[in-house]
Amino acid sequence: MGNRAGNGTAPLTTNARPPRQHLRRPSHRRTPERIFDVLADPSRHPEFDGSGSVMGAMDGAPTRLSLGATFQMSMKRGFGYSMLNTVTEFEANRRIAWSPKPPSGRGARFVGRIWRYELEPADGGTKVTETWDISEEGLRFVLRHVAVGGTRKAMEKSLETLDGLVTGG
Repeated sequence: MGNRAGNGTAPLTTNARPPRQHLRRPSHRRTPERIFDVLADPSRHPEFDGSGSVMGAMDGAPTRLSLGATFQMSMKRGFGYSMLNTVTEFEANRRIAWSPKPPSGRGARFVGRIWRYELEPADGGTKVTETWDISEEGLRFVLRHVAVGGTRKAMEKSLETLDGLVTGG
C-alpha cells in the first residue's frame, strides 16, 4: 500500500481523461459486509460524508439500497437544497454507486456525476475505493478546475470517517 502521512492510505489517482478521482483506503479488521451495510443505508450517509454537505435522507428513502432504488438527500452548501439519487450499480458487499440529480429535473443535463464505492477483501480487512466519476458530467471541465481539490479532501475525510464507523474508532 502507498503511504500518505504515514496513515496507510494509498495515493489518490486523478485521471484527466476520463475525469475521475479515486481514493483507496484499507479498513483493517472489518469485512466488506459490515462496510457495505453502512454504504447501503442512506440514513447513515451524513455520518461519513467528508464534505459536510449531506444533511440527511428525506422521507421515503429506503432503509437498504438496491439497484435502481432512488433516495432523496437533504444537502447544504451555503444554502439548503436536495438531490435525488438513483443507484446505478449494485453488487452486494462489493460495489455500490449512485448518480445524484436535482429532483425538479431542471439542470439535470448538466449533472452526470457518479459516486462509487468498491470493496475488496485484502490482508484480513477490506480495501475501500471511492470514485468521483464526472466523465458524463456536463460541467466536468469546470469541475476539474474548481472542485477537484476540495472533493479530494472530502473523499479522504469520508473514507477515514467510514473506517472509524466500522472499526469503532
